Amino acid sequence: MIRVTRDITIDEKDLDIAFVRASGPGGQNVNKLSTAAQLRFDVSRVALAPDTMMRLTTLAGQRMTKDGVIVIHAQRFRTQERNRADAIDRLLDLLREASVRPKPRRATKPTLGSKIRRLDGKKRRSDVKAKRNTRSFDD
Repeated sequence: MIRVTRDITIDEKDLDIAFVRASGPGGQNVNKLSTAAQLRFDVSRVALAPDTMMRLTTLAGQRMTKDGVIVIHAQRFRTQERNRADAIDRLLDLLREASVRPKPRRATKPTLGSKIRRLDGKKRRSDVKAKRNTRSFDD
């Protein structure tokens, strides 16, 4: 069992990890070895609160299929073990971030002093620009 948060745990049997050939530079190793890890995790196998599920769907974006399966492709390292660990860490980070409720925003009003300072600054700037454009008709 992998503990994600205090309330969320994942069974390692629910993680489907396959190794595929990595893309990009790497010489002959890219053509011979399957070192990139492709992790598939069905979100329906873990009990999540509805709001957590919505945040997870938003955070996962295109990594989540229509069936609710998160697919993470890890090919940062040269070995299968490190790519496997990287894919699992990225999944855990995603689940931890989705489990945190965002702090609600409280609407605030600007103070009277800040309004006055803003308008004074605008007036000063307007005067500077207006003086640039003044031309005398004596010429």
